[in-house]
Amino acid sequence: MQKMDGLFSPYLNDMREYFILECMSYLLIVMGVTAFVVLFFVNAPYGRYTSSTFGFPIRARVAWFIQELPALLVPLWLLLFSSPGRIAYLPNQVLIAMYLCHYVHRTLIYPFLIQGGKPTPFIPFALAFVFCTYNGYLQTRHLSHFAVFPRDWITSPCFIIGFILWLAGMIINVHSDQVLRNLRKPGETGYKIPRGGLFEYVSGANFTGEILEWTGFAIAAWSLESAAFAVFTFLVLSSRASQHHRWYKEKFEDYPKTRKALLPFVF
Repeated sequence: MQKMDGLFSPYLNDMREYFILECMSYLLIVMGVTAFVVLFFVNAPYGRYTSSTFGFPIRARVAWFIQELPALLVPLWLLLFSSPGRIAYLPNQVLIAMYLCHYVHRTLIYPFLIQGGKPTPFIPFALAFVFCTYNGYLQTRHLSHFAVFPRDWITSPCFIIGFILWLAGMIINVHSDQVLRNLRKPGETGYKIPRGGLFEYVSGANFTGEILEWTGFAIAAWSLESAAFAVFTFLVLSSRASQHHRWYKEKFEDYPKTRKALLPFVF
């Protein structure tokens, strides 16, 4: 009996962990819904909406770098020190690379391109740090240990469509960040209306890009874990886009009337 227990214990441990990952996915959706409801009544306390009510301030570059770092370090730790699992399979490798590509940019490039930037209060900084740790484990552990794909998955319509959406979203996201950085010339202060690229159609072009990116990732990965991430991203960033859109319309009398908050011509 002891030998049988020893034989099945790795399998049982895997089943338990897979169940935990599913629970984490559903909890991520609940957290997204909660954030969406809260942000409907309270402005997200960052950037132009910064408030001392939400804790002591942290320099923008430092806050961005530290809060995003777990989304890069946790996956790398799992890949280097966990059992091989599904890492040997090409679809899993490509999807993990897609996830890491975003966070290499977000952690090691984006923070150091920030010009000025208002400090981030401690509470939203801490929440972002927890989210990046949580989601970094959820996505990478599933893809590296549990996700099973057909051998021809990367040539399937589902993966190809998802990859194209992911790539388009990342390009939009990176370009929109560049537009926002270049709004002010050296020595200038104050806010300006962003123009160019997707900003001609929506106020939150950077948010639209990131939502599109993780929606594509969810389609390409076709899993509960990736879908939960996409839903969370949509709920949180759609609230922020709406918040930005209202602020722009109140701030600038000449703000483009046809520009929407998040989705061109729709919302």
